[in-house]
Amino acid sequence: MNIFSELKKSLIVALWFVFLTFPIMVIRVNTIEKIIEWRWRNMLIIAIGSFLVSLLWRYLLTRKQTQTDSQLEKRPLSQLIFEEPKVYKPILVLIGLFVVIFPFIFSSYQINIMTTALMYVMLGLGLNIVVGLAGLLDLGYVAFYAVGAYTYALINHHFGLGFWTILPVGALLAAFFGILLGFPVLRLRGDYLAIVTLGFGEIIRLILENWNEFSFGPSGIAHISRPGFMGINLNLNESIIYLYYLMIFFCLITIFVINRLQNSRIGRAWIALREDEVACQAMGIDKTKTKLTAFALGATWAGMVGVIFAAKTTFVNPASFTFLESAMILSIVVLGGMGSIVGVFIAAMILILTPEYLRAFSNYRMLLFGAVMVLMMVFRPQGIVPNVRRFYRFRRVTSNPGNLYDKSS
Repeated sequence: MNIFSELKKSLIVALWFVFLTFPIMVIRVNTIEKIIEWRWRNMLIIAIGSFLVSLLWRYLLTRKQTQTDSQLEKRPLSQLIFEEPKVYKPILVLIGLFVVIFPFIFSSYQINIMTTALMYVMLGLGLNIVVGLAGLLDLGYVAFYAVGAYTYALINHHFGLGFWTILPVGALLAAFFGILLGFPVLRLRGDYLAIVTLGFGEIIRLILENWNEFSFGPSGIAHISRPGFMGINLNLNESIIYLYYLMIFFCLITIFVINRLQNSRIGRAWIALREDEVACQAMGIDKTKTKLTAFALGATWAGMVGVIFAAKTTFVNPASFTFLESAMILSIVVLGGMGSIVGVFIAAMILILTPEYLRAFSNYRMLLFGAVMVLMMVFRPQGIVPNVRRFYRFRRVTSNPGNLYDKSS
């Protein structure tokens, strides 16, 4: 570990953070006395704090890498190693118990927040198919979310059909729109794909906002029916708890299905497409089918969550489906880790729950949010929980060069 090199890097990080936060943390305009106050103490605190945090982070990364290398050296050289992600069952059991008893401990407000966070978990997992696995940068993902919400709102308003009847309809219609978007962008990649998908999302929002005869325009649609339970009439509190458990069920189904897809033939095709599109096609993978499948399946989950959103709020209007929603969902995927199911879950909880519980720090809430994102991009660009792939590691035998790996393994 080169100490001077690490100190230099940490110093650059500290200067960068001082530059970013200077207008907010150092300069304050006193409108009463009409003077500018210079808070140099804040700048000093930010510089020292970011320098020490950066230095500590680099030390921990170096130490972790050293420990990993030493563990690998201790393994038998003739061993064929099969790596796979670890599952900590006691932690899963504790999380499961907490999730089950959550509505009986906390208020309706807390349950509502958690339900919203679980909705974003589903949205993040859906976008994770398109962006994380297939590598297709989609900035108009909120359009499919809007399709599902308005499908339920309009059919419920005009025909009076219930939640469970419209749920598959909203998912299928969103999948159809996903294929509709996929065809024109088959030859696009990177920034060009992002621009087209962004335009698609804005087109859907503008249609909903201006086509008054169809979508009721900016006024939106109110008095949407909540999800029913075997014909039983539920009051508001019971409906909130019921919807919370529904979201738990839907999230488990989503995690199961996406995990199976990720390990399937089509999942491996998505990953190959993400890594190298030309090599993927050269290996005989149908690029058109693979891309359309990613768009359709990703849109399916957004359509389902859209139906749930309309049932939860009992009101929808175009203002709920702006580009900021797409940016938030994309932030969940990037922050959690591209292709990582656990990472998306953790990131959704952080990005949705943290703003609600930091209302006491409302003046600095967005500053903290931005600082966390910058820190992640600088120190851990692969995300909170990067996707761990299964792989084989071969090691050369020094004592017996004729046998490359042990027969027992």
